[in-house]
Amino acid sequence: MPNKPTEVLAIIPARGGSKSILRKNEQNFVGHPLLAYSIAAGLQAKSVSRVIVSTDDEGIAEIARQYGAEAPFLRPAEFAQDETLDLPVFQHALNWLAEEEGYRPDVIVQLRPTSPLRPRDLVDRAVEKLLKHADADSVRGVVPAGQNPYKMWRFSGEEAMQPLLKAKGIAEPYNAPRQKLPQTYWQTGHIDAIRARTILKKNSMSGEVIWPVLIDPRYAVDIDTMNDWRRAESLATSGELDLVWPGKPPRPMPKKVKLLVMDFDGVMSDNRVWIDEVGKESIAANRSDGLGMEMLLKTEVEAVVLSKEENPVVARRCEKIGIPYKKGVHNKGKALEELFAEYKVSPEETVFVGNDTNDLPCFPLVACAFAVADSHPEVLRQADKVLDNKGGFGAVREVCDLILANNSRGE
Repeated sequence: MPNKPTEVLAIIPARGGSKSILRKNEQNFVGHPLLAYSIAAGLQAKSVSRVIVSTDDEGIAEIARQYGAEAPFLRPAEFAQDETLDLPVFQHALNWLAEEEGYRPDVIVQLRPTSPLRPRDLVDRAVEKLLKHADADSVRGVVPAGQNPYKMWRFSGEEAMQPLLKAKGIAEPYNAPRQKLPQTYWQTGHIDAIRARTILKKNSMSGEVIWPVLIDPRYAVDIDTMNDWRRAESLATSGELDLVWPGKPPRPMPKKVKLLVMDFDGVMSDNRVWIDEVGKESIAANRSDGLGMEMLLKTEVEAVVLSKEENPVVARRCEKIGIPYKKGVHNKGKALEELFAEYKVSPEETVFVGNDTNDLPCFPLVACAFAVADSHPEVLRQADKVLDNKGGFGAVREVCDLILANNSRGE
């Protein structure tokens, strides 16, 4: 009889509570919930049979289902505390699946949502290595250590320091050149591939025999703070890494941007409007946006506003900061294509900034599409880059700064 295929289950632990970043797993990360990147890593791996999210939160469970994972149970509160370890979470999931479905996988892959930047082949490499080594209890992702522990020390209170580690054949490793010291590695949160029996029989998430799967250190960002978040998003949108994506990978800005096209309401304004007793409308605008546009227009970049709105307030604001505009535009995709000919620029030299669904026809027509931070959810999902700032609160200035920095690099 042929051998039974190995059943590989990916489990993504994603509780609702988060102290460092509120509801972190649901927050938008380059157009998708942070959780979606780990789901995609499991679904896109050839070796994975099934992807499950273990959560205590119905909102997270619904996001999991929307992105193609299963959430067949809600994790009990006792396994969703700040200090809860991975082991009881995974034992609960495996016992539930065995009791309720009779499902017993051979290999478990842990994909933590806080490590969203994964090489496309990482999951399959980890599973392959585990199956290759019959003695292995688990495989764990590692990167070369940024600091060598042979140059680290320990002490307590008022006492002399002692070296943390000793190196065989090196009398004083803390004084030795880095090149002469043993190479050390740091475990990351990207992946663990574990035999089910290690979790259920050995009561361990690793066992005693742990093999490494080496990861390029450029991918090694574990999101715990907003600084980590910003760094991870910058790496994700840099175009330098071949990442797993929930949808299409974002496109980087062209080497030289020649045309910036923007929506008005919700981009240059905060999308609110004040109406007086005679029906006259007014909006709020951001002065830093005007300064950013002034600096941009001093270079070779052109800027144009495409607005569905007919109100004269669009014209007055654009005239004040010196931007050409087209108002009353109901087919923005067609209007954008006409701009290419009018300004004699190619789509590959153009970027677009929008915030609502009527802007979406413009996104595939340009080299790179931006969404302001408070855009419609579908716009956030389809944008190549989500800005840090909301419309009317510095989003235009942010885009201007990004283009100026980008074009200076391309010179």
